[in-house]
Amino acid sequence: MGRGDKKSKKGKIFLGSYGKVRPARPQQAKKAAAKKA
Repeated sequence: MGRGDKKSKKGKIFLGSYGKVRPARPQQAKKAAAKKA
């Protein structure tokens, strides 16, 4: 587990990708956006 690992948060930051471990927009931001609408 490290920078080269696609499944870890550190690896996703290093590779610049998003997924389950590192969502593009955090869950709290989604809930706040839903409340405003």
